[in-house]
Amino acid sequence: MGRLTMLLVCLVSACLLLLNAASGEGPMKIASPAFAENGKIPKQYTCDGQDASPPLTIESPPANTASFAMIVDDPDAPGGTWVHWVVWNIDPATREISAATVPKGALQGINDFKKKAYGGPCPPSGTHRYFFKLYALNALLTLSPGSTKEDLEKAMKDHVLARAELVGRFR
Repeated sequence: MGRLTMLLVCLVSACLLLLNAASGEGPMKIASPAFAENGKIPKQYTCDGQDASPPLTIESPPANTASFAMIVDDPDAPGGTWVHWVVWNIDPATREISAATVPKGALQGINDFKKKAYGGPCPPSGTHRYFFKLYALNALLTLSPGSTKEDLEKAMKDHVLARAELVGRFR
């Protein structure tokens, strides 16, 4: 890349950062009032408790978001990544997802417990990490209820505007 091209790329990047800062928009975020980033997920949101989904909050999605999708998985599972929740077509106006609820109008896929539902942390041994991955999409997805994480990832391809992640730990 030539020096002029590099300079232009840097200049455009700096302008975009300044525009975001001036508009009050930052990167999209997902958080939970129940646990901090890399914190311990409380018992009630696990198989040792009520196995209910934790409360979640969404901040600063892109203005042109048409829907959200979420995947919750555990990459520390002994047999490979274990899928705990697959949900999509979450209303773009959603900023809070209450505990033990599925956002109104959203569809759920099949998790690795073979259920169309949230399945809480339940590691066989040791402490595992649970990734709550939120995607802002520029479209509603035409997937059947009961689709898998892989189906959702294929359907989201070329539609992801932004991604945010929250990691919790259990045991």
